Amino acid sequence: MAVERKFVEERVRKLRVKEWIVDEVRNAGFGGIDIVRTPLGTQVTLFVERPGLVIGRGGRRIKKLTEKLKEFGLDNPQIAVDEIEKPEFNAQLMASLLARALERGWYFRKAGYRFLYRIMEAGAKGCEIEISGKLTSERARTEKFVAGTIIHTGEPAQSMVEEGFDIAIKKLGVYGVRVRIIPPYVELPDEFVVKDIKTEETEEKEEKTEGSEEQKTEVKESEDEGNQGNE
Repeated sequence: MAVERKFVEERVRKLRVKEWIVDEVRNAGFGGIDIVRTPLGTQVTLFVERPGLVIGRGGRRIKKLTEKLKEFGLDNPQIAVDEIEKPEFNAQLMASLLARALERGWYFRKAGYRFLYRIMEAGAKGCEIEISGKLTSERARTEKFVAGTIIHTGEPAQSMVEEGFDIAIKKLGVYGVRVRIIPPYVELPDEFVVKDIKTEETEEKEEKTEGSEEQKTEVKESEDEGNQGNE
């Protein structure tokens, strides 16, 4: 059980680090974290919308975060901050921004549709937003906002769908926010391209015609040069 216990402790440590990081960089637009052990220590990569808020003036804040990570038992932690190039395709960032909007007092339907339109207008193939909690009464329920294509089962649901989750703390309780996004660069299993055979045949014929004309021109030029030499 020693090996199994080691793996469990490692996973629990990473979960604690992630929960702490989310609270610390919430204002910078948290979009995910990647923790990898290297021969030189532990590499912690943060994906945020505004890296400057994480680094701080003169790198002071990132130094404090690095020192704090040592308290979690990480061996020689090194923090790297990456900026999210396309925020609309990062499900974790969209879930965090949506949760912050709900905390500021946005009505859940307005917020759900606003973020849904933002993601789809950016070019996503599909999006699903779930907001759960005491939305309109004392009884909790779930409201869904869906557009485009979304996969829920099988291997494509794990490899092709970006998923993010966050919570919004309200006076009446806690809202759970879950966002699923299929980016535009993902090739879905049911997508196919119909090739126009006639167009391909026409292009091949044109290429052959151009090649034969070039050969005829070369032969004619060589014959003319030979005739001029005989004269």
